[in-house]
Amino acid sequence: MVQIGNVIVSLDVFRQKFCCDLSACHGICCVEGDAGAPLEEDEAAFLRDNLARIKPLLDRKAQKVIDEGGCYYTDVEGDVVTQIVDGRDCVFTCHEQGCCLCALEKHLQWKPISCHLYPIRISHVGDMEALNYHRWDVCREARVLGSKLDLPLYRFLEKPLVRRYGREWYQELLQVADELKRQNML
Repeated sequence: MVQIGNVIVSLDVFRQKFCCDLSACHGICCVEGDAGAPLEEDEAAFLRDNLARIKPLLDRKAQKVIDEGGCYYTDVEGDVVTQIVDGRDCVFTCHEQGCCLCALEKHLQWKPISCHLYPIRISHVGDMEALNYHRWDVCREARVLGSKLDLPLYRFLEKPLVRRYGREWYQELLQVADELKRQNML
């Protein structure tokens, strides 16, 4: 692991090759799993403020879930997460041409940072954040495509990493990656 500012970054973030391949996975990450997308406090507020705009665009089952319990809840671990439909789909999932897409991204050009950064997961270590690669079988094709393109995870996720930590932090991450390469650690 390396530390950049107040963020600890797993070496897997540098080593893993990754590039989402929607034509192969069909957006299954919005469907599989046992909870919705983790939300930060400001993101929950954004959803509350924009729910009236997005709700009519969701399917009826998702609208019913929202009517009965809101668009997010606090899970057993104390994390705020999006509601799920039928025990699996994120409430903001929309289905088009055999693919699962994010209605928030499609209609509001926004999505939770946990989704934007996936397959990186953020955890907290004291007052620091730790970035770890979450290896999931449903992303096998993304690893295959990433390897074919020789695209490291940190490069694939440049936009969300900059969104979260800023351009200056990302530039430092690139310098760390160069140094790790020079030391034959990548």
